[in-house]
Amino acid sequence: MRDVEVDANPSQLRHGPLFALFGANMVSAVGDVLTFLAIPWFVLQTTGSATQTGITAFFATASVAVSAFFGSGLVDRLGYRRASVISDLASGASVAVIPLLYQLRVLAFWELLVLVFLAGLFTTPGSTARAAMVPELAGLARMPLERASAATDGITRISRFIGAPLAGVLIALVGPTSLLWLDAATFTFSAALIGLAVPAAAARLSAPVQAHTGEALSLSRRAASYLSELSQGARFLWRDPVLLSIIATVMLTNLLDAGFGGVLAPLYVRQVFGNAIVLGGIFAVFGLTAFLGTVVFGAIGHRLPRRLTLGGAFTLAGGTRFLALALIPAAPVLLAVQGVAGFFIGPINPLIDTLEYERVPLELRARVFGTTTAGAMIGTPLGALLAGLCAASIGARTTLLAFGVCYLAATLSLLVNPALKRMERPTALEAPIPAEV
Repeated sequence: MRDVEVDANPSQLRHGPLFALFGANMVSAVGDVLTFLAIPWFVLQTTGSATQTGITAFFATASVAVSAFFGSGLVDRLGYRRASVISDLASGASVAVIPLLYQLRVLAFWELLVLVFLAGLFTTPGSTARAAMVPELAGLARMPLERASAATDGITRISRFIGAPLAGVLIALVGPTSLLWLDAATFTFSAALIGLAVPAAAARLSAPVQAHTGEALSLSRRAASYLSELSQGARFLWRDPVLLSIIATVMLTNLLDAGFGGVLAPLYVRQVFGNAIVLGGIFAVFGLTAFLGTVVFGAIGHRLPRRLTLGGAFTLAGGTRFLALALIPAAPVLLAVQGVAGFFIGPINPLIDTLEYERVPLELRARVFGTTTAGAMIGTPLGALLAGLCAASIGARTTLLAFGVCYLAATLSLLVNPALKRMERPTALEAPIPAEV
Protein backbone atom coordinates (compact mmCIF):
# COMPACT_ATOMS: atom_id res chain seq x y z
CA MET A 1 0.00 0.00 0.00
CA ARG A 2 1.45 3.40 -0.95
CA ASP A 3 2.14 5.67 2.00
CA VAL A 4 0.30 8.99 2.04
CA GLU A 5 2.54 12.02 1.65
CA VAL A 6 2.73 14.29 4.67
CA ASP A 7 3.80 17.70 3.44
CA ALA A 8 0.61 19.05 1.92
CA ASN A 9 -1.41 20.71 4.63
CA PRO A 10 -0.06 21.38 8.13
CA SER A 11 -3.50 21.68 9.70
CA GLN A 12 -4.56 18.37 8.20
CA LEU A 13 -1.32 16.85 9.42
CA ARG A 14 -2.11 17.89 12.99
CA HIS A 15 -5.75 16.82 13.10
CA GLY A 16 -6.71 14.63 10.14
CA PRO A 17 -4.92 11.39 11.08
CA LEU A 18 -6.24 11.44 14.64
CA PHE A 19 -9.80 12.11 13.47
CA ALA A 20 -9.47 9.29 10.95
CA LEU A 21 -8.42 6.99 13.78
CA PHE A 22 -11.43 8.08 15.84
CA GLY A 23 -13.70 7.46 12.86
CA ALA A 24 -12.26 4.01 12.27
CA ASN A 25 -12.71 3.14 15.94
CA MET A 26 -16.32 4.33 15.87
CA VAL A 27 -17.23 2.28 12.81
CA SER A 28 -15.36 -0.74 14.14
CA ALA A 29 -17.06 -0.52 17.55
CA VAL A 30 -20.52 -0.31 15.98
CA GLY A 31 -19.64 -3.31 13.86
CA ASP A 32 -18.49 -5.23 16.93
CA VAL A 33 -21.85 -4.66 18.61
CA LEU A 34 -23.69 -5.75 15.48
CA THR A 35 -21.70 -8.99 15.51
CA PHE A 36 -22.12 -9.45 19.26
CA LEU A 37 -25.92 -9.37 18.95
CA ALA A 38 -26.40 -10.79 15.46
CA ILE A 39 -24.37 -13.98 15.95
CA PRO A 40 -26.27 -15.37 18.98
CA TRP A 41 -29.59 -14.35 17.43
CA PHE A 42 -28.54 -16.06 14.21
CA VAL A 43 -27.65 -19.26 16.10
CA LEU A 44 -30.91 -19.24 18.05
CA GLN A 45 -32.91 -18.57 14.90
CA THR A 46 -31.23 -21.32 12.88
CA THR A 47 -30.74 -23.99 15.58
CA GLY A 48 -33.07 -23.10 18.45
CA SER A 49 -30.37 -24.35 20.83
CA ALA A 50 -29.24 -22.32 23.84
CA THR A 51 -26.35 -24.75 24.32
CA GLN A 52 -25.03 -24.14 20.82
CA THR A 53 -25.45 -20.40 21.36
CA GLY A 54 -23.31 -20.62 24.49
CA ILE A 55 -20.65 -22.66 22.71
CA THR A 56 -20.55 -20.08 19.92
CA ALA A 57 -20.12 -17.26 22.43
CA PHE A 58 -17.27 -19.14 24.11
CA PHE A 59 -15.40 -19.53 20.80
CA ALA A 60 -15.95 -15.88 19.89
CA THR A 61 -14.63 -14.68 23.27
CA ALA A 62 -11.74 -17.10 23.67
CA SER A 63 -10.21 -16.05 20.36
CA VAL A 64 -9.82 -12.47 21.63
CA ALA A 65 -7.46 -13.46 24.45
CA VAL A 66 -5.49 -15.82 22.19
CA SER A 67 -5.11 -13.23 19.45
CA ALA A 68 -4.27 -10.37 21.82
CA PHE A 69 -1.15 -12.17 22.99
CA PHE A 70 0.02 -14.15 19.97
CA GLY A 71 -0.89 -11.47 17.41
CA SER A 72 0.87 -8.56 19.10
CA GLY A 73 4.30 -9.50 17.75
CA LEU A 74 2.83 -9.61 14.25
CA VAL A 75 1.56 -6.05 14.75
CA ASP A 76 5.11 -4.93 15.52
CA ARG A 77 6.48 -6.70 12.47
CA LEU A 78 3.88 -5.35 10.06
CA GLY A 79 3.70 -1.84 11.48
CA TYR A 80 0.65 -0.29 13.10
CA ARG A 81 -1.13 1.07 10.03
CA ARG A 82 -0.61 -2.00 7.88
CA ALA A 83 -1.62 -4.34 10.71
CA SER A 84 -4.84 -2.37 11.28
CA VAL A 85 -5.81 -2.51 7.60
CA ILE A 86 -5.02 -6.21 7.15
CA SER A 87 -6.79 -7.10 10.41
CA ASP A 88 -9.98 -5.29 9.41
CA LEU A 89 -10.05 -6.82 5.94
CA ALA A 90 -9.50 -10.34 7.31
CA SER A 91 -12.19 -9.88 9.97
CA GLY A 92 -14.65 -8.55 7.42
CA ALA A 93 -14.02 -11.53 5.15
CA SER A 94 -14.54 -13.99 8.04
CA VAL A 95 -17.87 -12.40 8.95
CA ALA A 96 -19.04 -12.17 5.33
CA VAL A 97 -18.48 -15.90 4.77
CA ILE A 98 -21.10 -16.74 7.44
CA PRO A 99 -24.16 -15.34 5.61
CA LEU A 100 -22.68 -16.43 2.28
CA LEU A 101 -22.46 -20.10 3.30
CA TYR A 102 -25.86 -19.89 4.99
CA GLN A 103 -27.53 -18.54 1.87
CA LEU A 104 -25.85 -21.32 -0.13
CA ARG A 105 -27.30 -23.77 2.45
CA VAL A 106 -23.91 -25.32 3.19
CA LEU A 107 -23.12 -23.78 6.60
CA ALA A 108 -22.44 -26.45 9.25
CA PHE A 109 -22.26 -25.63 12.95
CA TRP A 110 -18.56 -26.46 13.20
CA GLU A 111 -17.91 -24.12 10.29
CA LEU A 112 -19.75 -21.35 12.12
CA LEU A 113 -17.55 -21.92 15.18
CA VAL A 114 -14.42 -21.70 13.04
CA LEU A 115 -15.60 -18.48 11.38
CA VAL A 116 -16.57 -16.67 14.60
CA PHE A 117 -13.26 -17.77 16.13
CA LEU A 118 -11.38 -16.39 13.12
CA ALA A 119 -13.35 -13.13 13.20
CA GLY A 120 -12.35 -12.56 16.82
CA LEU A 121 -8.82 -13.73 16.10
CA PHE A 122 -8.35 -11.20 13.31
CA THR A 123 -10.14 -8.31 15.03
CA THR A 124 -7.86 -7.94 18.06
CA PRO A 125 -4.58 -7.14 16.25
CA GLY A 126 -6.34 -4.28 14.49
CA SER A 127 -7.58 -2.88 17.79
CA THR A 128 -4.10 -3.23 19.27
CA ALA A 129 -2.54 -1.46 16.28
CA ARG A 130 -4.98 1.45 16.42
CA ALA A 131 -4.45 1.84 20.17
CA ALA A 132 -0.68 1.91 19.62
CA MET A 133 -1.04 4.81 17.15
CA VAL A 134 -2.70 7.16 19.63
CA PRO A 135 0.33 8.84 21.28
CA GLU A 136 1.98 9.91 18.03
CA LEU A 137 -1.27 11.04 16.41
CA ALA A 138 -2.23 12.92 19.58
CA GLY A 139 1.16 14.64 19.40
CA LEU A 140 0.46 15.71 15.82
CA ALA A 141 -2.89 17.13 16.95
CA ARG A 142 -1.27 18.75 20.01
CA MET A 143 -3.82 17.04 22.21
CA PRO A 144 -3.04 16.02 25.83
CA LEU A 145 -2.61 12.28 26.12
CA GLU A 146 -5.34 11.96 28.76
CA ARG A 147 -7.75 13.74 26.43
CA ALA A 148 -6.84 11.59 23.45
CA SER A 149 -7.23 8.42 25.55
CA ALA A 150 -10.59 9.63 26.85
CA ALA A 151 -11.76 10.48 23.34
CA THR A 152 -10.72 7.04 22.09
CA ASP A 153 -12.57 5.24 24.88
CA GLY A 154 -15.55 7.62 24.75
CA ILE A 155 -16.02 7.01 21.05
CA THR A 156 -16.01 3.28 21.67
CA ARG A 157 -18.56 3.58 24.48
CA ILE A 158 -20.99 5.81 22.60
CA SER A 159 -20.65 3.60 19.53
CA ARG A 160 -21.66 0.58 21.59
CA PHE A 161 -24.54 2.54 23.09
CA ILE A 162 -25.73 3.39 19.58
CA GLY A 163 -24.95 -0.01 18.13
CA ALA A 164 -27.06 -2.08 20.53
CA PRO A 165 -30.47 -0.56 19.72
CA LEU A 166 -29.46 -0.24 16.08
CA ALA A 167 -28.72 -3.95 15.97
CA GLY A 168 -32.08 -4.74 17.55
CA VAL A 169 -33.96 -2.64 15.01
CA LEU A 170 -32.02 -4.07 12.07
CA ILE A 171 -32.50 -7.65 13.23
CA ALA A 172 -36.24 -7.00 13.33
CA LEU A 173 -36.27 -5.29 9.93
CA VAL A 174 -33.79 -7.25 7.82
CA GLY A 175 -32.83 -10.27 9.93
CA PRO A 176 -29.47 -11.35 11.39
CA THR A 177 -28.15 -12.67 8.07
CA SER A 178 -28.38 -9.30 6.34
CA LEU A 179 -26.99 -7.64 9.47
CA LEU A 180 -23.84 -9.76 9.19
CA TRP A 181 -23.32 -8.43 5.65
CA LEU A 182 -23.53 -4.90 7.05
CA ASP A 183 -21.04 -5.78 9.76
CA ALA A 184 -18.57 -7.04 7.15
CA ALA A 185 -18.93 -3.70 5.36
CA THR A 186 -18.01 -1.77 8.54
CA PHE A 187 -14.67 -3.59 8.66
CA THR A 188 -13.96 -2.59 5.07
CA PHE A 189 -14.81 1.05 5.80
CA SER A 190 -12.53 1.07 8.86
CA ALA A 191 -9.66 -0.37 6.80
CA ALA A 192 -10.15 2.32 4.14
CA LEU A 193 -10.08 5.14 6.70
CA ILE A 194 -6.83 4.00 8.26
CA GLY A 195 -5.20 3.07 4.97
CA LEU A 196 -6.00 6.33 3.19
CA ALA A 197 -6.07 8.98 5.91
CA VAL A 198 -3.31 7.96 8.33
CA PRO A 199 0.10 8.72 6.77
CA ALA A 200 2.77 6.19 7.67
CA ALA A 201 5.45 8.90 7.56
CA ALA A 202 3.57 11.36 9.77
CA ALA A 203 5.14 9.98 12.95
CA ARG A 204 6.70 6.81 14.25
CA LEU A 205 3.61 4.76 13.60
CA SER A 206 5.39 1.46 13.46
CA ALA A 207 8.33 -0.21 15.11
CA PRO A 208 9.00 -3.26 12.98
CA VAL A 209 11.24 -5.92 14.46
CA GLN A 210 14.62 -6.02 12.77
CA ALA A 211 14.88 -8.74 10.13
CA HIS A 212 17.37 -11.53 10.68
CA THR A 213 20.42 -11.47 8.44
CA GLY A 214 22.07 -14.41 6.72
CA GLU A 215 20.35 -17.56 5.61
CA ALA A 216 16.66 -18.04 6.22
CA LEU A 217 15.90 -19.42 9.64
CA SER A 218 14.29 -22.81 9.98
CA LEU A 219 10.62 -22.94 10.82
CA SER A 220 11.32 -24.07 14.39
CA ARG A 221 13.90 -21.31 14.95
CA ARG A 222 11.53 -18.70 13.51
CA ALA A 223 8.79 -19.89 15.84
CA ALA A 224 11.17 -19.76 18.80
CA SER A 225 12.28 -16.26 17.78
CA TYR A 226 8.67 -15.08 17.48
CA LEU A 227 7.73 -16.50 20.89
CA SER A 228 10.81 -14.84 22.36
CA GLU A 229 9.65 -11.50 20.97
CA LEU A 230 6.17 -12.04 22.38
CA SER A 231 7.56 -12.89 25.80
CA GLN A 232 9.14 -9.43 25.96
CA GLY A 233 5.71 -7.95 26.52
CA ALA A 234 5.01 -10.33 29.40
CA ARG A 235 8.45 -9.71 30.93
CA PHE A 236 8.00 -5.97 30.67
CA LEU A 237 4.70 -6.16 32.55
CA TRP A 238 6.22 -8.46 35.16
CA ARG A 239 8.91 -5.84 35.86
CA ASP A 240 6.47 -2.92 36.02
CA PRO A 241 4.57 -3.19 39.34
CA VAL A 242 2.16 -0.40 38.39
CA LEU A 243 0.85 -2.01 35.21
CA LEU A 244 1.05 -5.52 36.65
CA SER A 245 -1.11 -4.58 39.65
CA ILE A 246 -3.70 -2.89 37.48
CA ILE A 247 -3.92 -5.72 34.92
CA ALA A 248 -4.28 -8.31 37.70
CA THR A 249 -7.19 -6.33 39.12
CA VAL A 250 -8.83 -5.86 35.72
CA MET A 251 -8.50 -9.58 34.98
CA LEU A 252 -10.63 -10.35 38.03
CA THR A 253 -13.15 -7.56 37.49
CA ASN A 254 -13.63 -8.51 33.83
CA LEU A 255 -14.35 -12.08 34.90
CA LEU A 256 -16.97 -10.83 37.35
CA ASP A 257 -18.42 -8.40 34.79
CA ALA A 258 -18.79 -11.24 32.27
CA GLY A 259 -20.79 -13.19 34.82
CA PHE A 260 -22.92 -10.15 35.59
CA GLY A 261 -23.77 -9.21 32.02
CA GLY A 262 -23.95 -12.69 30.57
CA VAL A 263 -25.87 -14.55 33.28
CA LEU A 264 -26.64 -12.88 36.60
CA ALA A 265 -28.33 -9.66 35.52
CA PRO A 266 -30.60 -11.30 32.90
CA LEU A 267 -31.45 -14.18 35.25
CA TYR A 268 -32.18 -12.05 38.31
CA VAL A 269 -34.15 -9.41 36.41
CA ARG A 270 -36.26 -12.13 34.82
CA GLN A 271 -36.93 -13.70 38.22
CA VAL A 272 -37.76 -10.41 39.98
CA PHE A 273 -39.28 -8.18 37.29
CA GLY A 274 -40.41 -10.71 34.70
CA ASN A 275 -39.52 -8.65 31.62
CA ALA A 276 -36.54 -7.39 29.67
CA ILE A 277 -37.41 -3.69 29.84
CA VAL A 278 -35.61 -3.21 33.13
CA LEU A 279 -32.63 -5.18 31.88
CA GLY A 280 -32.38 -3.05 28.75
CA GLY A 281 -32.73 0.10 30.83
CA ILE A 282 -29.91 -0.97 33.14
CA PHE A 283 -27.42 -1.43 30.32
CA ALA A 284 -28.59 1.63 28.38
CA VAL A 285 -28.24 3.97 31.38
CA PHE A 286 -24.88 2.48 32.27
CA GLY A 287 -23.57 2.93 28.73
CA LEU A 288 -24.80 6.50 28.39
CA THR A 289 -23.40 7.74 31.70
CA ALA A 290 -20.12 5.89 31.05
CA PHE A 291 -19.75 8.01 27.93
CA LEU A 292 -20.45 11.16 29.95
CA GLY A 293 -17.85 10.12 32.52
CA THR A 294 -15.32 9.64 29.76
CA VAL A 295 -16.05 13.11 28.39
CA VAL A 296 -15.56 14.69 31.81
CA PHE A 297 -12.29 12.84 32.32
CA GLY A 298 -11.11 14.02 28.91
CA ALA A 299 -11.67 17.61 30.00
CA ILE A 300 -10.12 17.50 33.49
CA GLY A 301 -8.39 14.13 33.78
CA HIS A 302 -4.87 15.53 33.42
CA ARG A 303 -5.44 17.53 36.64
CA LEU A 304 -6.74 14.67 38.81
CA PRO A 305 -4.71 12.54 41.25
CA ARG A 306 -4.33 9.29 39.41
CA ARG A 307 -4.26 6.72 42.19
CA LEU A 308 -7.28 8.16 43.97
CA THR A 309 -9.17 8.52 40.70
CA LEU A 310 -8.47 4.94 39.65
CA GLY A 311 -9.25 3.28 42.99
CA GLY A 312 -12.16 5.51 43.99
CA ALA A 313 -13.92 5.56 40.63
CA PHE A 314 -13.41 1.82 40.10
CA THR A 315 -14.90 1.06 43.54
CA LEU A 316 -17.96 3.24 42.95
CA ALA A 317 -18.45 1.79 39.47
CA GLY A 318 -17.97 -1.90 40.15
CA GLY A 319 -19.30 -3.87 43.08
CA THR A 320 -22.09 -1.38 43.73
CA ARG A 321 -23.96 -2.65 40.65
CA PHE A 322 -23.95 -6.23 41.93
CA LEU A 323 -24.95 -5.34 45.48
CA ALA A 324 -27.70 -2.92 44.46
CA LEU A 325 -29.28 -5.49 42.17
CA ALA A 326 -29.25 -8.11 44.92
CA LEU A 327 -30.33 -5.90 47.84
CA ILE A 328 -32.65 -3.25 46.35
CA PRO A 329 -34.95 -4.80 43.71
CA ALA A 330 -36.63 -1.49 42.81
CA ALA A 331 -36.28 -0.38 39.21
CA PRO A 332 -35.84 3.39 39.83
CA VAL A 333 -33.11 2.75 42.41
CA LEU A 334 -31.34 0.26 40.16
CA LEU A 335 -31.36 2.68 37.25
CA ALA A 336 -29.97 5.45 39.47
CA VAL A 337 -27.20 3.19 40.78
CA GLN A 338 -26.34 2.08 37.24
CA GLY A 339 -26.19 5.71 36.16
CA VAL A 340 -23.76 6.64 38.93
CA ALA A 341 -21.69 3.51 38.32
CA GLY A 342 -21.51 4.20 34.60
CA PHE A 343 -20.31 7.76 35.18
CA PHE A 344 -17.46 6.57 37.40
CA ILE A 345 -16.46 3.71 35.09
CA GLY A 346 -15.86 6.29 32.35
CA PRO A 347 -12.38 7.40 33.50
CA ILE A 348 -11.02 3.89 34.10
CA ASN A 349 -10.00 2.83 30.59
CA PRO A 350 -8.60 6.24 29.53
CA LEU A 351 -6.52 6.43 32.70
CA ILE A 352 -5.12 2.92 32.24
CA ASP A 353 -4.43 3.63 28.56
CA THR A 354 -2.58 6.84 29.48
CA LEU A 355 -0.37 4.97 31.93
CA GLU A 356 0.47 2.39 29.27
CA TYR A 357 1.30 5.05 26.69
CA GLU A 358 3.63 6.79 29.13
CA ARG A 359 5.37 3.73 30.55
CA VAL A 360 5.79 1.46 27.53
CA PRO A 361 8.54 2.19 24.97
CA LEU A 362 7.48 2.45 21.34
CA GLU A 363 9.44 -0.62 20.29
CA LEU A 364 7.49 -2.79 22.76
CA ARG A 365 4.13 -1.06 22.62
CA ALA A 366 2.14 -3.55 20.51
CA ARG A 367 3.54 -6.56 22.38
CA VAL A 368 2.83 -5.05 25.79
CA PHE A 369 -0.63 -3.87 24.72
CA GLY A 370 -1.40 -7.34 23.37
CA THR A 371 -0.25 -8.95 26.61
CA THR A 372 -2.35 -6.60 28.74
CA THR A 373 -5.43 -7.26 26.60
CA ALA A 374 -4.86 -11.00 26.83
CA GLY A 375 -4.40 -10.77 30.59
CA ALA A 376 -7.51 -8.65 31.01
CA MET A 377 -9.61 -10.95 28.81
CA ILE A 378 -8.30 -14.35 29.84
CA GLY A 379 -10.92 -14.85 32.53
CA THR A 380 -13.85 -13.50 30.51
CA PRO A 381 -14.85 -16.79 28.84
CA LEU A 382 -14.96 -18.39 32.29
CA GLY A 383 -16.95 -15.60 33.95
CA ALA A 384 -20.34 -16.50 32.54
CA LEU A 385 -19.69 -20.21 33.09
CA LEU A 386 -18.77 -19.63 36.75
CA ALA A 387 -21.77 -17.36 37.28
CA GLY A 388 -24.11 -19.94 35.80
CA LEU A 389 -22.76 -22.75 37.98
CA CYS A 390 -22.93 -20.63 41.13
CA ALA A 391 -26.42 -19.34 40.38
CA ALA A 392 -27.64 -22.91 39.83
CA SER A 393 -26.21 -24.09 43.15
CA ILE A 394 -26.65 -21.14 45.55
CA GLY A 395 -29.08 -18.86 43.68
CA ALA A 396 -28.71 -15.71 41.62
CA ARG A 397 -29.08 -13.31 44.57
CA THR A 398 -26.41 -14.99 46.69
CA THR A 399 -24.08 -15.15 43.69
CA LEU A 400 -24.60 -11.43 43.05
CA LEU A 401 -23.66 -10.70 46.66
CA ALA A 402 -20.55 -12.89 46.50
CA PHE A 403 -19.44 -11.41 43.18
CA GLY A 404 -20.08 -7.88 44.47
CA VAL A 405 -17.96 -8.40 47.59
CA CYS A 406 -15.11 -9.83 45.49
CA TYR A 407 -15.37 -6.86 43.15
CA LEU A 408 -15.18 -4.36 46.03
CA ALA A 409 -12.17 -6.12 47.54
CA ALA A 410 -10.33 -6.04 44.21
CA THR A 411 -10.95 -2.34 43.50
CA LEU A 412 -10.33 -1.16 47.07
CA SER A 413 -6.92 -2.86 46.93
CA LEU A 414 -5.89 -0.25 44.35
CA LEU A 415 -6.10 2.44 47.04
CA VAL A 416 -3.74 0.65 49.44
CA ASN A 417 -1.35 -1.05 47.01
CA PRO A 418 2.03 0.70 47.62
CA ALA A 419 3.22 -0.04 44.08
CA LEU A 420 0.60 2.33 42.67
CA LYS A 421 2.20 5.35 44.33
CA ARG A 422 4.48 5.41 41.29
CA MET A 423 1.61 5.99 38.88
CA GLU A 424 1.56 9.69 39.80
CA ARG A 425 4.78 10.25 37.86
CA PRO A 426 3.46 11.01 34.37
CA THR A 427 6.56 10.90 32.18
CA ALA A 428 9.02 8.28 33.42
CA LEU A 429 9.41 4.95 31.70
CA GLU A 430 10.25 3.31 34.98
CA ALA A 431 10.25 -0.34 34.02
CA PRO A 432 13.43 -1.55 32.31
CA ILE A 433 13.25 -2.95 28.80
CA PRO A 434 13.70 -6.70 29.05
CA ALA A 435 16.69 -8.14 27.27
CA GLU A 436 16.44 -10.75 24.54
CA VAL A 437 16.51 -14.36 25.67
